[in-house]
Amino acid sequence: MRYNRCMSKIATLKKKFYFVAADYFRFFAKMVLKRWHPRVIAVTGSAGKTTMLTMLEHEIGKRAHYSHDANSAFGVSFDILGLKGVRGSKLRWIWLLVAAPILGLLRVRRQPFYVVEIDGERPHEAEFLAQWLKPEVTIWVSIGLSHAAQFEKVVNEGKFKDLSEAITAEFANLPKNTSKRVYIDADSKLMTEATAGIKAKVIPIKKSLIKKYVVYPDSTDFTYGDTTFHFDHPEPKDVAFNLFVLQDLMKYLRLPFNPDFTGMEIAPGRCAYFEGKKGIAIIDSSYNAHMISMKSALDMMKRMHAEKKWLVIGDIVDQGEMEGEEHKRLAELIADTKPDRVVLVGRRTKEYTAPRLKELGVSAVATTDPRKALAYIEKRIRGNETVFFKGSQYLEWIIEKLLANPKDAKRLCRRDKAARARRKKWGLDS
Repeated sequence: MRYNRCMSKIATLKKKFYFVAADYFRFFAKMVLKRWHPRVIAVTGSAGKTTMLTMLEHEIGKRAHYSHDANSAFGVSFDILGLKGVRGSKLRWIWLLVAAPILGLLRVRRQPFYVVEIDGERPHEAEFLAQWLKPEVTIWVSIGLSHAAQFEKVVNEGKFKDLSEAITAEFANLPKNTSKRVYIDADSKLMTEATAGIKAKVIPIKKSLIKKYVVYPDSTDFTYGDTTFHFDHPEPKDVAFNLFVLQDLMKYLRLPFNPDFTGMEIAPGRCAYFEGKKGIAIIDSSYNAHMISMKSALDMMKRMHAEKKWLVIGDIVDQGEMEGEEHKRLAELIADTKPDRVVLVGRRTKEYTAPRLKELGVSAVATTDPRKALAYIEKRIRGNETVFFKGSQYLEWIIEKLLANPKDAKRLCRRDKAARARRKKWGLDS
């Protein structure tokens, strides 16, 4: 009991001084940014930010520096300074505190563009970065109830009427601090209202203008007019937003646009295609799961040309008081996909999603143990299945055990030391 109270106090202190500590690193990162003076392109939203950043890298190439694996108040400063965050020992904070002033004086960057991913996972996170970076261009890819638990307090205090308003207001700090162009989803009323009257030019993007969308386990083609956009891995139809943004943005930047995304290095756990044991096709979207990305990815699976479709779905975390309703809603999205088999992994999907699926007439196996899920899959696969993974609960470990080529494991998410330690704690060998 005493230990729990102590840990609770530490967590409270960390939240209280989060931005105070982040401002220390921002102070030195400002030195680098002032010398560098790049044209800043910000990517923000509840889900899909990393995919957008990856596609920007495919188009802009070495003309830009990209904030890979860094989108928080701390992470962006670390990225500009050339530091890696705390991964492993907390003693690393001492090194970071000492290194920041040195790198603030010495770090030199020369790329003309800085493409930065910005999250809004807590109140004031996006605001903290927006008021500092003041991007030339902002791409607002999505809006939804991601990290909802972090915003419950400000809603309960009466600062916002509901979670949607609170989260939208946080992300809206980016467009409000943008100087030239802001790209939004034309179908989003929240985005449209939040960007009304801002000084930057708002460009609404209509994803529905895509003429044709064809997806297989190992490829995707989008057609618009006389242009075909090709990927050598599966992508959801919602990626049409990214494509239209890129077409317009590259014209604005006076850079060439390439509609062929073959060979694009996608971030781990974002719709990667792998060959699995017995000839199965594996689609790895195990990095995370928000309801937005779940809906988009399950729509992709519904439309996919594949013989047998299996879904392995993990929990959606950080939903706070909404987790029950959100996981029941997840069941409806799964049922609409009409899968051949469903495997649920996690406490929330077992408690909320499985019973709702049963009511909808969809059979599902539910467990909180990734090892049991793996055993179930290995026993029943025949070789003609496309197995889709989405969500938390160490699904990347299950995928690793199903790979035809073990060397492909290096392309999975959560390969760092801390993640391996967490899996080991669960009894999952590396």
